[in-house]
Amino acid sequence: MKLSLCHLLPVLSFYLSLLNAAVFGLNNDGFTLLSLMRHWNYVPPYLTSSWINGSDSSPCKWQGIKCDTNHNVVSLNLSSSAISGHLGPEIGHLRQLQTLDLSNNSFSGGIPQQFGNCTLLEYLDLSSNGFTGEIPDSFKYLKNLQSLGLYDNLLNGEIPGSLFRIPGLESVYLHINNLSGSIPSNVCDLGQVVYLWLYSNKLSGTIPDSIGNCSKLQELYLSLNNLVGFLPQSLNNLENLVYFVANNNNLQGQVALGSGKCKNLTYLDLSYNRFSGGIPPSLGNCSSLTTLTIIHSNLTGTIPSTFGLLDMLSVLDLSENGFSGKIPPELGKCKSLTTLKLYTNQLEGQIPDEMGMLSELEDLELFENHLSGEIPISIWRIPSLKYLMVYTNNLSGELPLEMTELKQLKNISLFNNQFSGVIPQSLGINSSLIQLDFTNNKFTGEIPPNLCYGKKLWVLNMGFNQIHGHIPSDVGSCSTLWRLILEHNYLTGVLPEFAKNPTLFYMDIGRNNVTGAIPSSLGNCSNLASLDLSQNNLTGLIPPRLGNLVNLRTLNLSQNHLEGSLPSQLSDCGKLEVFDVSFNLLSGSIPKSLRIWKSLSTLILRENRFTGGIPTFLSEFEKLLELDIGGNQLGGEIPTSIGELQNLNYVLNLSNNGLTGQIPSELEKLNKLERLDISSNNLMGTLSPLGKMLSLVEVNVSSNLFTGQIPETLINLLESSPSSFMGNPGLCVNCLSSAGSTCVANITVKPCDHRSPSSSQRGLGKVAIIIIVLGCVMLVVSLLRGMVCLFLFCRRPKGDVEIAAQEGSSSLFNKVMEATENLNDRYIIGRGAHGIVYKASLGPDKVFALKKLVFGGHKGGHLSMVREIQTIGNIRHRNLVKLEDFWLRKDYGYILYKFMETGSLHDVLHAMNPPPTLEWNVRYRIALGTAYGLEYLHYDCDPAIVHRDIKPQNILLDLEMEPHISDFGIAKLLDKSPSSTQTSLSRGYNPATSHQKMHLQQRIARSLMFIATGLFYSN
Repeated sequence: MKLSLCHLLPVLSFYLSLLNAAVFGLNNDGFTLLSLMRHWNYVPPYLTSSWINGSDSSPCKWQGIKCDTNHNVVSLNLSSSAISGHLGPEIGHLRQLQTLDLSNNSFSGGIPQQFGNCTLLEYLDLSSNGFTGEIPDSFKYLKNLQSLGLYDNLLNGEIPGSLFRIPGLESVYLHINNLSGSIPSNVCDLGQVVYLWLYSNKLSGTIPDSIGNCSKLQELYLSLNNLVGFLPQSLNNLENLVYFVANNNNLQGQVALGSGKCKNLTYLDLSYNRFSGGIPPSLGNCSSLTTLTIIHSNLTGTIPSTFGLLDMLSVLDLSENGFSGKIPPELGKCKSLTTLKLYTNQLEGQIPDEMGMLSELEDLELFENHLSGEIPISIWRIPSLKYLMVYTNNLSGELPLEMTELKQLKNISLFNNQFSGVIPQSLGINSSLIQLDFTNNKFTGEIPPNLCYGKKLWVLNMGFNQIHGHIPSDVGSCSTLWRLILEHNYLTGVLPEFAKNPTLFYMDIGRNNVTGAIPSSLGNCSNLASLDLSQNNLTGLIPPRLGNLVNLRTLNLSQNHLEGSLPSQLSDCGKLEVFDVSFNLLSGSIPKSLRIWKSLSTLILRENRFTGGIPTFLSEFEKLLELDIGGNQLGGEIPTSIGELQNLNYVLNLSNNGLTGQIPSELEKLNKLERLDISSNNLMGTLSPLGKMLSLVEVNVSSNLFTGQIPETLINLLESSPSSFMGNPGLCVNCLSSAGSTCVANITVKPCDHRSPSSSQRGLGKVAIIIIVLGCVMLVVSLLRGMVCLFLFCRRPKGDVEIAAQEGSSSLFNKVMEATENLNDRYIIGRGAHGIVYKASLGPDKVFALKKLVFGGHKGGHLSMVREIQTIGNIRHRNLVKLEDFWLRKDYGYILYKFMETGSLHDVLHAMNPPPTLEWNVRYRIALGTAYGLEYLHYDCDPAIVHRDIKPQNILLDLEMEPHISDFGIAKLLDKSPSSTQTSLSRGYNPATSHQKMHLQQRIARSLMFIATGLFYSN
């Protein structure tokens, strides 16, 4: 085997050194040291030159070596020498060695058992290396050992109990290793240990009760292990204990400390354990405490007022527990307190005024509690205050001017409270603010103009307030800003110009009243990952320079007035994941250059003016979860490539785009898709591809030209939302497969005609639509002619039959009164000439409309009223509002109807904002249903009933947009004069004069023409 020169040189150097040592008579310890060097892979040159090139007979002058008077090596210190390699067994030959320090090197391998031969060793430090294996049992022979440092290595195995039989051992540093097992029970049998550092290992078991025998113990570090059980009571016997750190374990039970001799305890950290109960007041006896930290340890109860005795306490952190009650005002006596953290508890009440007595306080964190009231003015006068974090409470009040004088102030986090008033306008001038978070309060006024005066502002969050005015130019020029949130305010004016900012990462100015154009200078913010300017009044074009935002992942410009086309430069935003420009005035085609957005998960372009068809390259967005391009003018067919978006699972919206053709069969590949909307297009054919999309929970195919049988897998969606299938006259339901339930309950889709299956395949063409519209007009004309015949040849009424005056169920009436809180005004849903209408909800499926009528001086009493209402109540027709019950109470009548969810035709045509889209087939159905209802009243009722007040307000619509005529016969009920009762013709009781006939005929004709005109000529 050939050896390279680099391997031969150390070997040659070693043998030359041995030859040199033999020539000059080097003693045994010198030879031992050179033998140790043989195991080292790297030795710094200064050490090599000192050891190898020496001509002395002993190594006493070598680097890192000390000898006694007999030239025996007693100290070897090569710490921080960058040595790598192994520690050889020759170390055991240095029999007079008292001090060995090889810390902070790169030694690896095991620790030699031969250390047991170094019986005079007092100080051993092998820390911060890469030693592996177990702690040698031979250490038990080191009877003179006082300090053992093996920390920050890769040692494993258990801690040998024999270590603690060494009589003089005071310092044991075994932390930051992989040691396992339990703490030896004999750890303090000899009572000499002063420093015991075992943290950051894998120790388990309990803390031995014998720990209380370490009468000299000053520092005990047990954190970051897997210790369980209770804190031993014997810990209270350690009167010399100064530091006790046991955080990040699984300790349980009570924190039973402070009852003994803890006068010297200065540092106590028990965080991240699983204690129960509260903190004992006796802990206030530990008068030397400077740091008390018990975070996230399941503690409950109140904070002891005895903590006020800890006048040396500098840090108190009891956050993330379950403490309740008030903050004890006695804490104001802790004059040395610099840090007070009580966040994420259940504290309530006000912040004590005594907190202002903490003149050294720098950090006050009380967030995520139930605190109320104002922040005491005395706190705003603590000159050393740097961090004030009280967010997510119920605090209120205004911010005082005193806060602007705090020169050390860096972080103010007040979000999720009830603060109000104007933010002091001089805030920021006297301090170097880093973080300012006032989100979700009730602040008014303007944003202070100098918040970035100190050029250190990193976070500026003022969203969800009532702030108005312009965004200060200082915000745009703040080059240190990392996060900017001003959303949901009343900000006006234009966006500021933005200077070059390599830091800005997140910006949200959405939901304001900002006007003007999007500044091109936003392109200077090259690190921006999220930009939200939605729901403003921005105008103009999208700046091409936004393409400079190469780290952008979210861009939301929706609900503005932006126009023009999408700039092709946006393709440079190659990391984009969410792109939303919906509800603008954008036009043109969707640029092909955007296909580079390979990380895109959400694409929302709805409600614009995009044209040019649905791009086929959309299928290249393999990570797309939501695609919403509805409400444009894209036209054309649905490309088959859409089926390649197999990760699409949230939304696919292609509605209202003038799309033609059939649903491509490839759409069935979208087996993860939950919501599909292809409504309001000119699509035809069957819904078969949708039947294989088994993840669909919402589908809308309404207002198209679909034909054929609805797939069985969609029947549940049809039953839950019939309106999502309406407007497709050619669709039908297979009554056999649906057990007839859908056919009976659903009036939106007809049953399939199994006798002529071919008829279900024919679509509804333009000629058919024209025929339907002409037929509707002809039906209205025929209805008018029929009413004329009714007035000319109506029959006389049959003799009156005595009817016992009855009223509806009193129990139901009481329930209605209870549901409306005795007709409280907040339940009013309408007022009209015939009375007031209330909404009464008696349960999920029992929602009614209650009409209250005032009869006044009606003649005839209850008997005639009951007769009239019973006649109306017996009428049943799908296009008439059903009367459910009625009651007469003195001069009032109460009629209970079924509640119509969509409201009146007038609401749909004129009152709703934005008005719903009414396709021609829907308008036709409303007109046809109204005509059917009137026809039934005029021809099929005996005696006939003529509606004297037909108008859009009296045509109610259900969820399926089916019309229901209301208030028929009510006008007759409410006539107060005897003469009008004889001539009203509400039910055709008496023949009318020719003048009355003509007048009524003209009124009804005008009403019907008014309704028809509103239907066929409204938007």
